Amino acid sequence: MKNTFPRHLTLDGFKVVIDCGQGAAYRVAPEVLEELGARIIAQGVDPDGENINQDCGALYPELLQETVRRTRANLGIALDGDADRAIFVDEKGEVVDGDEVMAMCATALDERGELRERTLVATVMSNLGLHLAMRARGVAVRTTPVGDRHVVEEMVRGGYNLGGEQSGHVVFLDHNTTGDGLVTALAVLALMVERGRPLSELRQVMQRLPQVLLNVTVAGKPDLDGVPAVAAAIRRAEEALGERGRVLVRYSGTEPLLRVMVEGEREAEIRQLAEAIAAAARAGIGEERATAGEGG
Repeated sequence: MKNTFPRHLTLDGFKVVIDCGQGAAYRVAPEVLEELGARIIAQGVDPDGENINQDCGALYPELLQETVRRTRANLGIALDGDADRAIFVDEKGEVVDGDEVMAMCATALDERGELRERTLVATVMSNLGLHLAMRARGVAVRTTPVGDRHVVEEMVRGGYNLGGEQSGHVVFLDHNTTGDGLVTALAVLALMVERGRPLSELRQVMQRLPQVLLNVTVAGKPDLDGVPAVAAAIRRAEEALGERGRVLVRYSGTEPLLRVMVEGEREAEIRQLAEAIAAAARAGIGEERATAGEGG
């Protein structure tokens, strides 16, 4: 782990709060950060075999936010139970997610000429702000279905070395073949030390666009192109937003849900567009279901 951190840098003078989610990294993560020179405030480091991810770690960063503010730490790091993802809290106590981490790291790697093929791999759930930030830099973004497995497959296929998910799975293929929260944390800390800037400033490389996500319960999963009202609502939303917005409508792979996600610059507008798609889905899919029922 320590070999992924630049040898000429040190964490001396850094106060870091680390929440290990009562999970796999409860011993290793604090030790690594301490040995690199950081002053550590550790929480979520008392696993009993049953309390993994229980109101702590990357899934529940609220305690970490409070601790960072109270102790005036430079940074908060929240790992999840199996320690393959990391969510951060800046010195102001604000959460920094995987999209922002990828934006920061991709920009830094690109500036050093180390971002292979000048390409970042992300999933369909990544915020449009990430795409716009990369487009402004001339960095391409390859998009995959949700799941770090799909991200890694695309990275290997294209020869790329950085990819990840909004949820905090970030893969640095130069160091590891899977996501690792501590490797991600060390990359962010190295960037802070190199630049001499707080995380609240570094995260400004990307401006997050408002995002509305609605779930519609469905009894079946017909092709949406075959539901005219839904297809029309999606088309109207896409036309209204143009290149400054995004519409993603997909069925859940595990639940009887249609997920409607709309991103754009104005929250009131995107909420209205998302509600229109959701209403069309309820009515359109409902009508199909009723017709099927009447036919026996």
